[in-house]
Amino acid sequence: MLKRILTAAVMAASFGTFAIAGDSKPTDPQIAHIAYTAGLIDVTAAEQALKKSKNPTVIDFAKTMERDHKAVNDQALALVKKLNVTPEDNAISQSLSAQATKQLATLDALDGAAFDKAYVENEVAYHKAVNGALADTLIPSAENAELKALLETGLTLFKEHQMHAEHLASMVK
Repeated sequence: MLKRILTAAVMAASFGTFAIAGDSKPTDPQIAHIAYTAGLIDVTAAEQALKKSKNPTVIDFAKTMERDHKAVNDQALALVKKLNVTPEDNAISQSLSAQATKQLATLDALDGAAFDKAYVENEVAYHKAVNGALADTLIPSAENAELKALLETGLTLFKEHQMHAEHLASMVK
């Protein structure tokens, strides 16, 4: 449990790097990369859950995460193509990817109910971190109106994901 809390704290800190750095804020190409990376991380976690879980409720949740995050990432890719913007890798994206790799390895070592519980708890923590980053850093920093609108739509959806994950966490033992 402590490891999951620490992972969530590191992810939240990673998202907050620009705010802590002072006046520096992420550029639109960096925001696009961060948002896409965050979505890809959740798709990968969902795919892992679909392979490992036997719990129908967890499987349904993972299918929703996979479907919704793929759809948002597809919209993001279409937008950057339309705007002729190349997403820019950055320290936040790299930190998120590194933390996700560690978390996936931790989850991979678990089976059965232990996996289900850890996966759902991770989804709660991850969505809290992502939603906070969207609301506090990424949306306010976005300069392009279409990018900002996509991020706002994503935030609305991901708040629903967080509530769904929190509800599921209360049920999965």
